[in-house]
Amino acid sequence: MSDTNSQFPHLREWIGQSETVVDEITRAPVRAMNATLDYPEQEIPVGTPLPPLWHWLYFLPAHRQSDLGPDGHARRGGFLPPVPLQRRMWAGSQFEFHAPLQVGDSVRRVSTIDDVTVKEGRTGILVFVKVRHDIFREGYAESAITEFHDLVYRDVKRPGDVEPAPTAARTDAPWQRIVEPDDVLLFRYSALTFNGHRIHYDRDYATKEEGYPGLVVHGPLISTLLIDLVRRQAPDREIASFKFKAVRPTFDGKPFSLNGALSEDGRTVELWAADHEGWLTMQATATLI
Repeated sequence: MSDTNSQFPHLREWIGQSETVVDEITRAPVRAMNATLDYPEQEIPVGTPLPPLWHWLYFLPAHRQSDLGPDGHARRGGFLPPVPLQRRMWAGSQFEFHAPLQVGDSVRRVSTIDDVTVKEGRTGILVFVKVRHDIFREGYAESAITEFHDLVYRDVKRPGDVEPAPTAARTDAPWQRIVEPDDVLLFRYSALTFNGHRIHYDRDYATKEEGYPGLVVHGPLISTLLIDLVRRQAPDREIASFKFKAVRPTFDGKPFSLNGALSEDGRTVELWAADHEGWLTMQATATLI
């Protein structure tokens, strides 16, 4: 994969741009996510800690309907650079959890374009955008969460494009949970995160326009389910850091597995997701305290 930054030099002008969004950690999204992840109904008093990654239920984009593109994403430009490629994917993220957010908190997220890189891949030009998010609780000078968010842009799939060969997932997971990704689950998660990307709920668009075999399961949903596996298997431990990388798309209609293995010293958990054929779709690592 060669470096071709000279092809889109104007995109690197976005490095350093930032925006700030304020919000409140309210009860309703927590209650809805509990139901979506199949937890029983429970009281959610002020001061309830927000589980890791549930901050994605807040700071939601509120683009005007007229500002959305044909794929359901906001049109290019503004905070994110105007990448002239049609497909945008969330490739991975890295997190440091410094302090828990709590129901009732007033919060502020400062987002900064950390890097923009253009590369030549086997299927054409790829543009990688790294965004840093720092989330602060009102009254605290130090951030509660530091997140790096990796986006990759690529052109539409062309006839003859060859996808990378799949990787077989490990089959020795001490922890495992099977998930049935039906269209209701995908719709509920899209609604919770105000995600208009049509590949997650519009089957005709996903299959006929973008060439997928079905609806695409959200990468953030899979990563949330992976970190939730840690919460279920090690409920007395806290998660200090987490990182994940999307390896291969997961589609609705077939079950996929969430897998985890705790290290011998009990400090880290290797996590991975696999589709119904056993191919690796996401890999992740959580550090525990």
